Amino acid sequence: MNTLRTAMLLAVMTALFMGVGYLLGGTGGMGIAFLVAAGMNFFSYWNADKMVLAMNHAVEVDERSAPEYYRIVRDLAARAGLPMPRVYLIEADQPNAFATGRNPENAAVAASTGLLQRLSREEVAGVMAHELAHVKHRDTLTMTIVATLAGAISMLGNFAFFLGGNRDNNNPLGFVGVLVAMIVAPFAAMLVQMAVSRTREYEADKGGAEICGQPLWLASALGKIARSAERIPNPDAERNPAMAHLFIINPLSGERMDNLFSTHPDTENRIAALQAMAAHMGSGGSAGFSPEAAARPAGPWDRAGQSAPPPRPAQSSPANPWGRNPTGPKNPPKGPWS
Repeated sequence: MNTLRTAMLLAVMTALFMGVGYLLGGTGGMGIAFLVAAGMNFFSYWNADKMVLAMNHAVEVDERSAPEYYRIVRDLAARAGLPMPRVYLIEADQPNAFATGRNPENAAVAASTGLLQRLSREEVAGVMAHELAHVKHRDTLTMTIVATLAGAISMLGNFAFFLGGNRDNNNPLGFVGVLVAMIVAPFAAMLVQMAVSRTREYEADKGGAEICGQPLWLASALGKIARSAERIPNPDAERNPAMAHLFIINPLSGERMDNLFSTHPDTENRIAALQAMAAHMGSGGSAGFSPEAAARPAGPWDRAGQSAPPPRPAQSSPANPWGRNPTGPKNPPKGPWS
């Protein structure tokens, strides 16, 4: 079913790309657009994940360079029955995360330094469980390819005026065609992104809650991320808005036109759904739930056959739930946090 859904979305995005080509260059432009779209589909299947990671300046980390973050992902992947994904870190103040990759065997998850600094350990686990749910549902290929093609369509729309204004082209609709290419095509691509993201975010919330076993960890994290995203910009996402639907929370600021039609469901609705799920699971649905007070044995980092770790001593800096400075000591050797 996921394969058929991916094929249908690729067909829709390819048709949109060809439509822009027709509006700009007639039948010849449509043919060229088809060849370009076919090449992009092939390239995106194998390389879209690398492009998305590169656009966000993500750096791969391991158990030595980011031990707690890496171990949380590893233990959650084991609980989900997934191969260990590659783990990346994004140097960005805005807390956010996404998953990418063409299949679970070639998946990658990425979190920002802002996410690790502002969220508790339990909340980070809830977020990464959500991203692993995307991997398990095989959403990552579809969402990454849609991001690539939507970006290409938007780029053509931005250049439509200059390309369509050339008298030597075969634009069948003249200036009207240029306007359609500039406005309608990017808008249609955005609608496809919305259709892809909205339903899949709810499914990933549910799947992530099942993986980590605590829906309220993710609910608490979503609230924190959404509040932070409203006031902390994400420059990389602002430069590449077509990939906004990949993130767990829309990374675009309210200053952009893109936010008039959000690619994500309303955060409050997502939190309410998770609270209802928690109540159904018997884990408590109180709005005053504190992730730090969650029962440790239910945590994904506890090893089978071992007792839960003792409670951590109170930290002098509550803003740093990792018990250390993620940016490292003064004048450190260059590492993944820098």
